[in-house]
Amino acid sequence: MSCTLVILGASGDLTGRLLLPGIGSLLEREPDRELRIVGSDRVEMSDAAFGEVLERTLTAGGAPAPVARRIADGAAYVRADVTDPEALRTVLGQAAGCAVGARTGGRRAHPATPDGAGHLVLYFALPPAVTEKVCEALQEVELPERTHLAMEKPFGRNEASARNLNELVATLVPEQQVHRVDHFLGKSTVLDLIALRFANRLFQAVWSAEHIESIEIAYDESLALEGRAGYYDHAGALRDMIQSHLLQVLALVTMEPPARITDRDLRDATAAVLRATRLWGGSPAAASRRARYTAGTVGERQVPAYVDEEGVVPGRETETLAQLTVEVANPRWAGVPITLRSGKALGVTRKHVVITFADVRHLPDGLHGPDPKDRLVIGLSPDVMELRITTNTTSDPLALEQSVFATTLREAELEAYGEVLAGILDGDPMLTVRGDAAEECWRICDDVLAAWAGGEVPMEEYSAGTAVPSSWGAALE
Repeated sequence: MSCTLVILGASGDLTGRLLLPGIGSLLEREPDRELRIVGSDRVEMSDAAFGEVLERTLTAGGAPAPVARRIADGAAYVRADVTDPEALRTVLGQAAGCAVGARTGGRRAHPATPDGAGHLVLYFALPPAVTEKVCEALQEVELPERTHLAMEKPFGRNEASARNLNELVATLVPEQQVHRVDHFLGKSTVLDLIALRFANRLFQAVWSAEHIESIEIAYDESLALEGRAGYYDHAGALRDMIQSHLLQVLALVTMEPPARITDRDLRDATAAVLRATRLWGGSPAAASRRARYTAGTVGERQVPAYVDEEGVVPGRETETLAQLTVEVANPRWAGVPITLRSGKALGVTRKHVVITFADVRHLPDGLHGPDPKDRLVIGLSPDVMELRITTNTTSDPLALEQSVFATTLREAELEAYGEVLAGILDGDPMLTVRGDAAEECWRICDDVLAAWAGGEVPMEEYSAGTAVPSSWGAALE
């Protein structure tokens, strides 16, 4: 299927760091894909200069040099303020190769796209506030019938703003043509969760509160701020990772088995789980913790305290480590604490899902020693899986210890962004977030953010380069 990709914010960091390399990895696997790219931003740039950027970045992402050259030769760039309806008409006219007029009312986009012409994707590589202004401007612009909108996280600032943005987007195109991007849904290990859960009788039979004691979904990394204060100091660990990425992983881990793996069935199942998700104990103060790093050493790097990082405003009280415990209040999962955690500048990198199984109901007399918790550890990066189960020791057949069975999961052909982009460019929304799910993710977090803003949860500290504080109860010490 052919596609014209219009990148709004084409000169920005997100485009160069993630979007274009992701397309490059996709073109490495599918060099014959029919794709035209039109870029737009406020920055002055010629078609030739934009083509050079595309060729260099797509090649770095994996695209064969002749393919990158072909895409670059067919590309165009329009300098424009895309919050202005007239400027948007110019950009879309360049993409469609014809004049685009003012909108006369009604949701259906028009004029119709000619058969065989593929579809148009407007990719919002823009800050959330600008994305909302562009959507308002699009109210006055005719859109081709097969126009798809791709929007980066965060989608809104809270539940109310996400709902308002959803209502605004719904006046432009049908929900099936909206792609709220969460690149975690393209991670190979996250996709492997579907096969692991539903194609293996061993796990399918025990995937419930009857057999599972707790679940931890963590993304603890050694990276510090790395020059991203402009974004991160306004977001923090909860908004940046838990509100979007980790709640999407939770939905895949806990959803009911869908009848089919289609965009509708899969998104129905994950949305139902998110609707059932509540703060553990109903208290944002008891269900959450936050902290930020002080000066320390990560590996061989000296890392300053977060409040001393360039661009940080200490008074914002931005957390660099956040933890949230929730419960999926349905018959399968009620009573199981599910802990979501993410942090920066940590000495121990852990990116995983840990399923901790309940103890056996009866341990026969004669077996002795500590009975370790049986766990399934699914690595989110690297893509590995460990089954940690209780066995007997070598020296004493009645003494207990833990044995680890480990395997490497399949190696992905595409980077996570490439996997998600493949669906967007094909018009398939399965690996993107539906509107109601985006609202539910904010609902889950809004009370916590309010409690933090009100000082109900203290800001703890940890030295850069150290592990998650032991009092936080990480599943793997």
